[in-house]
Amino acid sequence: MKLTRRRLLFTTAPGVLGIAVLDGCSTSSPPGKPSPAAPESPVPAASGAVAGDWRRVAMSSVSAYLLVRGGEVAIVDLGNPGSSGAIEEGLKAAGAGWGSVKHIVLTHLHQDHVGGLDSVAPHVNAAAIYAGEGDLASIISPKPLKPLKEGDEVFGMQIVETPGHTLGHISVFEPATGILVAGDALRTNAGLAVSDPQYTADETQANASVRKLAALDVKAILCGHGEPLVSGAGTALKDLAATLQ
Repeated sequence: MKLTRRRLLFTTAPGVLGIAVLDGCSTSSPPGKPSPAAPESPVPAASGAVAGDWRRVAMSSVSAYLLVRGGEVAIVDLGNPGSSGAIEEGLKAAGAGWGSVKHIVLTHLHQDHVGGLDSVAPHVNAAAIYAGEGDLASIISPKPLKPLKEGDEVFGMQIVETPGHTLGHISVFEPATGILVAGDALRTNAGLAVSDPQYTADETQANASVRKLAALDVKAILCGHGEPLVSGAGTALKDLAATLQ
């Protein structure tokens, strides 16, 4: 017998695992058995941010995300029509305004992610607006859109092609922090899950995209639907990918 510590998993929020450490006595572990992995710490966040320099604009059924850095702002997704008020409030909370917005990235063509274009576009004359080249032609925009493809970089964000939910869906990965903005390639409404099948164009491609994302060094996941996953995200994503055909 020797003094050991037991780890107890518990749920702190949808899709977020915590670990309690309990002292106790037990027999020694069998020789050669690996020690349990240390729990992943939450990704550090700036004041008011959810992870790193990323801020969430939570609307009724979907979220947009603001990357606020050095007086410059990038927005990923714009929510439903009429979202400009919510996004403006998010900018103000970050000490920024429309004039700071230089980049807008649309993850895919669905209305709950691009519907805000009409209300936002008049405020962001200095911003470049991007979409994945596979979805770009299907997005109605009052301003020209610039195509993005695998490996492109915008404001320190790496573009990852993640088709399946739509055929031109893209995700955004920040290698410096490990923060993944996944659009609808992933969701966290009830734990980390793949693209919602009822809105997915190609489930085989969607599953392949999740496996592709799991190969990245992900530390936090920000989805269009559900709460940000900022602790244990890399392990959760790898576990999810391992279940997919």
